[in-house]
Amino acid sequence: MLLASGAQAGVFDDDEARKAILDLRQRVDSSRQAAESANQKLAEDLRRSTDDNGQLRRSLLDLQSQIDSLRTDLAKQRGQDEQLARDLADVQRRLKDQAQGVDERLRKFEPAKVTVDGREFTADPAEVRDFDAALAVFRTGDFAAAQTGFMGFVKRYPQSGYGPSALFWLGNAQYANKDYKSAVANFRAMLAAAPDHARAPEAALSIANCQMELKDSRAARKTLEDLVKAYPQSEAASAAKDRLAKLK
Repeated sequence: MLLASGAQAGVFDDDEARKAILDLRQRVDSSRQAAESANQKLAEDLRRSTDDNGQLRRSLLDLQSQIDSLRTDLAKQRGQDEQLARDLADVQRRLKDQAQGVDERLRKFEPAKVTVDGREFTADPAEVRDFDAALAVFRTGDFAAAQTGFMGFVKRYPQSGYGPSALFWLGNAQYANKDYKSAVANFRAMLAAAPDHARAPEAALSIANCQMELKDSRAARKTLEDLVKAYPQSEAASAAKDRLAKLK
């Protein structure tokens, strides 16, 4: 009885052991499957993370490329803006130079105030040029050319403020050329136009000189007497008094 009971007990122990082994194997298999599943999931997560990182890296590279492109465009735009600024400055400078040139050319044609023999008046640039040119010729001693120059001036500018002075120098050029009658006519025209002219006493004295050259002493005396009366404080009046004394 005892032996049989022991034998049954031994058989039960083996079954329990096998069962325990099977349970353990199942748990190991389950653990292995769980580990494999976890590894697969981890690998999948790693793959996804790697893909995401790659996508992020590509996005960052693309963004950097866009930034570099924008920088290049900005640099080009800045360069274009600087060039436009330089071009604009050049255009403004040229316009300013052109405006100044126009102003200068206009001033060449605009009347300007001049003062000649103490008289101030407005004259066109052409008047100034022609009068100065004729006077310059007179001062060289070329009296024939000076006579031509002043005669042309008087004809071209009959209303010029230079008129009395031009007649005075025309008369002097004619006196130097021994054209006394013409000289007298122009000196008298000068006195009629501007009796208060600074050179009026000289013109009157020059008339007397022409009359003496023409051997008309009576007319010369009358002219000298009138000169002394009209311009008593002038140097020409002093010279007239001396000549009157000699004529007596």
